[in-house]
Amino acid sequence: MDATSEMPAWLLLAYKVPSEPSSNRIAIWRELKHLGAYYPQQAVCLLPGRRETIDAIDAIRERIATMDGTDTYLEIPFVPESQHADLVQVFTSLASREYAEIVEECQSKFVKEIEFERFRENFTFEEVEEIRQDLNKIERWLGDVVRRDWFDSPDKAEAATWVKECAAMLEAFEADVFAHTDGSDH
Repeated sequence: MDATSEMPAWLLLAYKVPSEPSSNRIAIWRELKHLGAYYPQQAVCLLPGRRETIDAIDAIRERIATMDGTDTYLEIPFVPESQHADLVQVFTSLASREYAEIVEECQSKFVKEIEFERFRENFTFEEVEEIRQDLNKIERWLGDVVRRDWFDSPDKAEAATWVKECAAMLEAFEADVFAHTDGSDH
């Protein structure tokens, strides 16, 4: 964004909360990471200047205050193009790592789970439900990453493709379970 834009280019939040209970610091860190914050150092994070991030940071700042903490919040209207490009690269890399973890989860756990259940001939409704819960978890995870992928990482497509492949594998396994049980619960 440029200096004439309505929204700031970047948001910076530096905060301090009492060390005890540590759950307070962890809760703030978790909320900011869930937003997709980049931490160049401890308790200092950056986010792109978007309405949703501004609103979320406002709520987090209120929580910090209720914890007897303090914060410094800056809306940065402009950064030189080279710094902007570096920050975009950092955020893109963060999203790419998360997409890679999703692909790994699909390849190493989900696919292998279905293969193992086929090998065991464990064609039960309960197994389908357990695997469906795993797929739902992966789908939610992908949705979270997509929401915080501020700069459209090129790795998004591969992760989405793998999640669709997992859904297709589950449908095929479910059809096999139905065929093996004739739709009955024996």
